[in-house]
Amino acid sequence: MELLGSTLAATYAHPRPTPANFLPAISAMASSYRDCFPHCNLTHSLSLPWRPSTYCKAASSSPALDPYCTRSQRVSESTMLPFVSNRTTLFTRYTPGDWYRSNLANFQDSNASRHNSERLRVATSRLIQDKYQQTRKTQADSTHNLGERVNDIGFWKSEITHELDAMIGETNELTDVKKKLERALMETEAPLQVARECLFHREKRMGIDLVHDEVETELLMEVDIILCCQERMKLHLDKAIAQLAANRASQHELEKDLSDKQAAYRIDDKCHRLRNASDGVSYFRGVERVDAMVSVPESWAKFTDDNILRSQSERAASAKLRDDIQNLLVVTANELWNQFNKVNLAFTSRIAETADAKNKIQIHLAKTLQEIFQTEMTIESIKKAIKDKSAFLKVAQTRLDERTRRPNIELCRDMAQLRLVNEVYEVDDTIQTLRQRLRDAEDTLQSLVHTKATLEHDLAVKANSLYIDQEKCMTMRRSFPSTQRLVGFC
Repeated sequence: MELLGSTLAATYAHPRPTPANFLPAISAMASSYRDCFPHCNLTHSLSLPWRPSTYCKAASSSPALDPYCTRSQRVSESTMLPFVSNRTTLFTRYTPGDWYRSNLANFQDSNASRHNSERLRVATSRLIQDKYQQTRKTQADSTHNLGERVNDIGFWKSEITHELDAMIGETNELTDVKKKLERALMETEAPLQVARECLFHREKRMGIDLVHDEVETELLMEVDIILCCQERMKLHLDKAIAQLAANRASQHELEKDLSDKQAAYRIDDKCHRLRNASDGVSYFRGVERVDAMVSVPESWAKFTDDNILRSQSERAASAKLRDDIQNLLVVTANELWNQFNKVNLAFTSRIAETADAKNKIQIHLAKTLQEIFQTEMTIESIKKAIKDKSAFLKVAQTRLDERTRRPNIELCRDMAQLRLVNEVYEVDDTIQTLRQRLRDAEDTLQSLVHTKATLEHDLAVKANSLYIDQEKCMTMRRSFPSTQRLVGFC
């Protein structure tokens, strides 16, 4: 509100706030003013300030209506009553068209809001029902899957239990066979000791009687057979021990797997019987993000199947090993008896041959002495040849050393250089060959000397040899373990 006589600038300095809704366009304002003021001729622009002539004419009869009159006129008329002049209100009011459009827009917004709300309520009700059915179906599927899982665990439990019982029985049987094998192995010590005693006594023969004759061959064969039998027994004993360890390992894996299956069976069975109204149901925030799984259904089933297959394989190997041990005990007993008889027959023949061996020993001694002489001459010739070759090697290496002092470009890998290098290699290879032959000759000489000593002593000890074979050895070989003891039954 402003008093009469206020300036135009004051009117526009504090304009009234523009309404927020549906401001009319300039064209609409113009048409509205033409309708409301038909007596005014709005030929000027609507931009302020403006002063229509018709308005000024009308204001002449009513001075209070002419705020744009001259200052003298306003001062002369200052004695009139104050009149509120708010021309901005006159030009910012809405038209009836704006009013109707605003109402129509509000009605449309109301209808749209109610329609959207109704559609949201219907969709929400349908969503709640669908999600409820989906949640029930999901829980039913989970319960069904847990039931199948419980059945799978129960099946594998029964398989593991059956295999575990079979493995325990096989382990007990293998343990019994292992004990028989240990007893049979202990029984072979006595025949081995007798054979070694015979060899030990025959080592007391002097001279030529220390020959590797048929008796010694058979005795050594007997020792080898006994040792071979013991070796096979020990090998099978080690196999039995290893097989028992493998059986126990498989048994342990089965027991551990069975224990895990039982624990998993209890847990999954409890989960399978849980319902929404069950006790102990609670929130566990974030548990769905914890992935501590170490297997998938395929690897889970394969793990147990592998354990069972491994146990079955170990049981088959254990059964085969038991059969092998039983056969080994029988074969060992037969081999020991056969060789025992062969050694006794060899002793009998050797005792008869000892008296006729003296002349042959003298012949062999003469030949041995001659061979010793020849070997010594050969050794000397080899040493002289090695000494001769050393001079050639020195010359070749000296030439190579001197040629390394050639200056600059003269260090050429010419044919002379290549031939000198080959010469060094050839001479060195020759010397190494001769040295190896020298070592062989020396070894042969040592062997001949040893044979000579043996032959020289043998001529004086024939009687001692007969005493050893007849009295010492044959007396010990009158007894031998029975077959029952050799197969481990006693």
